Amino acid sequence: MAVQEGRADEAIVPIENSLEGSVNVTLDALAFDTDKVAIVGEVVHPIRHCLIARNRIPLERIERVISHPQANAQCSRFIRERLPDATVATADSTADGVRIVAASEDPWAALGNRLCAELYGCEVLEAGVENIPGNETRFVLLGSERLPHSAGGAWKTSLVFWGLADAPGALVGVLKSFAERTINLSKIESRPLKLGLGRYIFFVDLEGHEQDERIVEAIEAVRDEVETLRVLGSYPAPAGSSAGLAAG
Repeated sequence: MAVQEGRADEAIVPIENSLEGSVNVTLDALAFDTDKVAIVGEVVHPIRHCLIARNRIPLERIERVISHPQANAQCSRFIRERLPDATVATADSTADGVRIVAASEDPWAALGNRLCAELYGCEVLEAGVENIPGNETRFVLLGSERLPHSAGGAWKTSLVFWGLADAPGALVGVLKSFAERTINLSKIESRPLKLGLGRYIFFVDLEGHEQDERIVEAIEAVRDEVETLRVLGSYPAPAGSSAGLAAG
């Protein structure tokens, strides 16, 4: 929202986690609240959560664990088994959770990374408290201007659309617009449209740039099948990435 409102030039936000799936608040903001924002990059970063407190205290003394809902969920097993009496509370981010803990004299703890603990002068009580090793999060870089197509390298484009016809095969018809043009999809996901049960929005990631001729054609074909379609941005695909869902 800071980029949308001109208070920041760019922002990095989490969009998908290997354990807990998509970050819904990010998807909803991109779909409904940020028409002046474009995705201009992405990075996949390993996530190693630590249990952090203002001072070194025994785990049994901890009364509250504070972090972003995604981090709380990613460390749910540790919280359940090692902190059974602690209340779980949410913060706007893992960093904000550490900030809250650093400012409080209560026996609270946060879930975050080592750097954040150092920046706020806190202690790492336990490291590697995520449920499953190999936890990764995909972050996207947001800007106010779209990236033009440039030669060389692979590109990805993210779309969101909703308002399909209430008829059998409506979604298949949309996907066919990509398959007929040999456009590979790396992701498709639905979210509630928030206008009643049974109404959904669809997020799609595909290979290529929105200015590619075949993608321009596909997008125009899909526009004819839905009420609303927005191109969230085209951006360089990370090295070594590969699509996992063939449109055909």
